[in-house]
Amino acid sequence: MSKLVFFDIDGTLLDHDKTLPAKTKEAVRLLRDKGVYTAIATGRAPFMYEDLRKELDIHSFISYNGQYVVFENEVIYVNPLPPDPLERLIGKAQEKGHPLVFMNELTMKANHSDHAYIHDSLASLKFAHPESLPDFYKDNELYQTLLFCPDEQERFYEETFPEFTFIRWHPYSVDILPAGGSKAAGIKKMMEKLHFKMEDVYAFGDGLNDKEMLEEVGTGVAMGNAHPLIKAKADFVTADVAEDGIYLALEKLGLL
Repeated sequence: MSKLVFFDIDGTLLDHDKTLPAKTKEAVRLLRDKGVYTAIATGRAPFMYEDLRKELDIHSFISYNGQYVVFENEVIYVNPLPPDPLERLIGKAQEKGHPLVFMNELTMKANHSDHAYIHDSLASLKFAHPESLPDFYKDNELYQTLLFCPDEQERFYEETFPEFTFIRWHPYSVDILPAGGSKAAGIKKMMEKLHFKMEDVYAFGDGLNDKEMLEEVGTGVAMGNAHPLIKAKADFVTADVAEDGIYLALEKLGLL
C-alpha cells in the first residue's frame, strides 16, 4: 500500500442526518480495492462508532482527537487526561453550574442526572443523556471529558487550566483534551507503525478539531460544509458531505 487516507466522522463520513451516503461507502470500498489504506480520525469515543467501522471494514482509528489510537484492532497509544488538574476543573465547573460527561474507551458517565445542555449536545450525535455517576473520573482513566457551557464562558477555562486543550463542537459543548492533544498527534503515533511518508497521507475533515490534522498530512481536504477556518487550512475543498464530497474529491485527487 502506498497511500493512507484518514476520515473524520461527523460532517465527513456521516451526513447532516448522521447517515452514511451510499457514494461515500462505495468510495471507501474502492479505495481498499485499489490498495489504499483507510482509517478514521474522530473526536468520538470508540464505542460510539463500532457499527460504522464494521460497515466500512475499517480496523484502524484515532479516537478522542488523538488520545486513543488503534491499529488493526490493537491499541498502540493512549494519552489520558491528567487527574489532578481535572479534579480542579470539575470543582470549578460545579461552582459555575456547568455539567460534565466523563469518557473512557468503553463508556461515558455524566456528573448530572438531567441537564438540557447535555441532552441537546448529545442528541445532535443521536446519543441519549448518559447515566449519572459523578465519581466515575476517580476510578477510571479518561481520554476526553465534555464540558457543557455557552461559548462566552469557555475562555475562563482556557485561561485557568493550561493543562488542557478545549475544542468547541456544539453551541453548548466543548471537548477537553490533554494540552497539545490533536488528531495530528494521533496520526503521528500511527505513522510510527507504518512505512508511509507523510506526503502520501490524506485526511478529510470539517470541524475545528480537524485543523492540525489537515495541516500535518500531505493533502488535507475540507468538506464543502466545513468551518471557514478549516477550509482556509485545507489543500483542497470538496463538495458538501450531502453532495458526495468524499467521492468527488477522491476522484479529483486520482485515488479512485
